[in-house]
Amino acid sequence: MLTLYHCHNARSFRALWALEEMDLPYELHVLPFPPRKRHEGMHDLNPLGTIPVLFDGDARLTESVAIPHYLATKYGPTDLAVGPHEPDYAAYLNFLVMGEATLTFPQTIHLRYQVFARPEDRRPEIARDYAEWFGSRLRNAETLLGANYAAANRFTMADISVGYAIMLALSVGLEEFVSDLMRAYFARLKQRPAFQRAIAAQGSAA
Repeated sequence: MLTLYHCHNARSFRALWALEEMDLPYELHVLPFPPRKRHEGMHDLNPLGTIPVLFDGDARLTESVAIPHYLATKYGPTDLAVGPHEPDYAAYLNFLVMGEATLTFPQTIHLRYQVFARPEDRRPEIARDYAEWFGSRLRNAETLLGANYAAANRFTMADISVGYAIMLALSVGLEEFVSDLMRAYFARLKQRPAFQRAIAAQGSAA
């Protein structure tokens, strides 16, 4: 049985979206944020106290871009992954990792110093530096992005990775860095039934 620990609209949304895209049965636990401070036993689930945490039997995954790829490759075959035999395999892996390591990471530092820190510990100048860092890397992603999707001219788990980074930016005050092209890209992704089911699932389980 697949079991996902998730916080509303956090990076664990990638895992939830992927589960819905794969149409896999799962048990969902929506936790208060930040879970390491507000959910008793969180460090038993993940020693870092962060989400996502996905259990597949005895296997445990805690990285939000590893989970979609794991699901696609373990429970496929599915067109949601790009295989090594396909020409866009490199682009797929690149965008899969880019969504978290390059696009989401600077946003989390921005949020730390702009929102989550105590008022006396906030550093607007640092927050702005990381916001601009995100913006420059999103522009680079835009130059690499295909006409419709991240890789292989079809929707894949790489689009979940990048799409979530845009979703986060649009929800935390970084709209100025999201171009019309990237807004249109995410607007297409939001129309997917699995995305809409994931939104509904986290609401009903909260």
